[in-house]
Amino acid sequence: MKSAGKAIPHENAGGHVSGAALYTDDLCLRYPNLLHAWPVTAPHAHARLVRLSTAAAIEIKGVCRVLTAADVPGENDTGSNRRDEPLFPQEVMFHQQPVAWVLGETVEAARAGAAAVRAEYELLPAIVTIHQAIDARSFLAEPLSISRGDVSAMESSPLRFQGELEIGGQEHFYLETQCAITSFDESGGIEVQSSTQHPTETQDIVARVLGIPWHQVTVQCLRMGGAFGGKEVQANPFAALAALGTWKTKRPVRVRLPRVLDMALTGKRHPFFARYEAGFREDGRLEGVRIDLYSDGGWSLDLSGPVISRAMFHVDNAYLLPAAEITGHICRTHKTSQTAFRGFGGPQGMIVIEEIMDQAARRLGLPPDVVRERNFYRDSDVTHYGQPVKHADRMQTIWSQLKASSSFERRREEIRAFNESHRHAKRGIAITPVKFGISFTATFLNQGAALVVIYRDGSIQVNHGGTEMGQGVHTKIAQIAADGLGVSIDRIRVMPTRTDKVPNTSATAASASTDLNGAAVLDACMQLKSRLAPVAAEMPGMPFEKVAAAAWLRRIPLFAQGYYSTPGIQYNPATLTGRPFHYFVWGASASEVEIDLFTGDCRVLRVDILEDAGASISPLIDKGQIEGGFMQGLGWLTIEELLWDAQGRLATAGASTYKLPSWSELPEVFNVSFLERAADPDVIFGSKAVGEPPLMLAFSVREAIRDAIAACGSGGPVMIDSPMTPERIFFAIQAVRDSLKAPVPEAVLL
Repeated sequence: MKSAGKAIPHENAGGHVSGAALYTDDLCLRYPNLLHAWPVTAPHAHARLVRLSTAAAIEIKGVCRVLTAADVPGENDTGSNRRDEPLFPQEVMFHQQPVAWVLGETVEAARAGAAAVRAEYELLPAIVTIHQAIDARSFLAEPLSISRGDVSAMESSPLRFQGELEIGGQEHFYLETQCAITSFDESGGIEVQSSTQHPTETQDIVARVLGIPWHQVTVQCLRMGGAFGGKEVQANPFAALAALGTWKTKRPVRVRLPRVLDMALTGKRHPFFARYEAGFREDGRLEGVRIDLYSDGGWSLDLSGPVISRAMFHVDNAYLLPAAEITGHICRTHKTSQTAFRGFGGPQGMIVIEEIMDQAARRLGLPPDVVRERNFYRDSDVTHYGQPVKHADRMQTIWSQLKASSSFERRREEIRAFNESHRHAKRGIAITPVKFGISFTATFLNQGAALVVIYRDGSIQVNHGGTEMGQGVHTKIAQIAADGLGVSIDRIRVMPTRTDKVPNTSATAASASTDLNGAAVLDACMQLKSRLAPVAAEMPGMPFEKVAAAAWLRRIPLFAQGYYSTPGIQYNPATLTGRPFHYFVWGASASEVEIDLFTGDCRVLRVDILEDAGASISPLIDKGQIEGGFMQGLGWLTIEELLWDAQGRLATAGASTYKLPSWSELPEVFNVSFLERAADPDVIFGSKAVGEPPLMLAFSVREAIRDAIAACGSGGPVMIDSPMTPERIFFAIQAVRDSLKAPVPEAVLL
């Protein structure tokens, strides 16, 4: 009867593939007299709104109302961490920022009305790159820093070098774009259907904009068609806008962004720029490192503070930094406010140390995997921010097992032979580690709650604070509840997430949703089980529904609230030191690639992954998360490139210009395995998070590409920014060849 540990399908897999699963926009038919919203967008990256005329829009048939700042009864702001995101701005801060919204009987009417609104602007200077921001001293916050040991000692290191690395951003490109529908409930409160990762914060923002208490706002998230962090805070303004429309018109209002507007109006993964200086011994052991991280925060703070701090925490990846100075800067630019994205700054920090490790190895003439292994954390080591590294030995175990199962050494020799015999194609292979901390770095967010209800017929409803975005949290919660109550999983129904069922929830983020909400559900189930135990003892062999009915007759409550808060975590946000993470997820991947020397095109031939998932609650779900996370990371590192022009306009503004991974990018051989006997007793059912850590496993593809490029020359250092697009690969090949003064193939000269 045990459910946890079984490889069962996603609880709504059938609905996903058949189209039966409903998402926010599918609920439109439930709302008669629904109005549709369309934005009036500014054509400048930075400007002052001088005049706004809405008269012509109101004359258009089907236009109901134009919403402006004058309509806001509460606060004209939707900023989550500080009041710096006006819903209706007077100062335009990014290209296509909405300055007003038109409500129409149809989308077409609203769109025509928006086109008829007349706006006049005073142009202001725009900052659109990190480097412009650095030069202008344009920052969203004071710099953060972490230090450890004496970094100046590396001045005497046998190997000392410095460098720079540009790290591109990433578009979330969730299948379901931002969407919200609002209406009045029977008591005059606002009901919000929202595609949001954080219903409680959406409730907060809607209440703030309307100037009403939270108990007058109920937010429900049925499910999301993907989010990846893009709906953690950035769902809020669209829900608030819809709610304002309902407040003013007394009618239901729908906001749904088409893809082109979603890409234009919403934040991305933060682009980063890094400067580094490192010192190594001759055997490849790191002695000290100095790293400056600059993130492109866009126009407002959003979540850029915790993103840069997590990048600073994860700049070590799986390596001991004996001496380190890490500084983080958040640049203000006139672009969309960059936001949470799977990994939450961790990938940007980790890629820098991987860059440093490879540069050191090639300068020393050592295999990169050897240098990486020599710098791994060992038992009793402590991170540069002061946290003891629990289970550090798992990294060495994973590394050794993966090298053996992937036949790494044999294939490296085969690749060497291939490269010697092929003039116009080269292959590369690399193995890279992952250590990723699990918990919200804001300690207060590490709490979860649940409401579990048993009905007299033995069926069970489970309510919890996590939101389902395709990642399978509801599936895992159902397995936990079934085992917690000792029943079959078909008795469990996990309900849509609602703020009136489970209040004051944390966002579904940080890979911690099963940890937090699952533990809360188990707490509720244990309470119920203890109440039912005496009744069941008197009814041996009776089915669960009979026991539940008998308990009700005895006036035993058949519902319970569960709660969990992560123990033992704390850190000082002023010094960025302490124990911010409950545990670490460990993993490694080995990748083999082939590059075309004429075009820079790359094929991923084989990928082998070994990840520490603890004792997986749902192996099928977890394997899917690892595969999907890896592919998303591969996209970020190789083909997904965000480009803005000099005027701050997003040039890669749709599926035709922004390239996503597809079948053609899938590895020809793709092996995913879990570390065995890896249960962690401090986590629910011994499981570990799988949402974010797999994305960084794609580093092995980046390093394999570098290995292939190096094969075009002497095997020395290869300087290349991220993403490694075919263009960048091509020019890196030329740079390697130029360094040897080697002749260019005839086809290239043509």
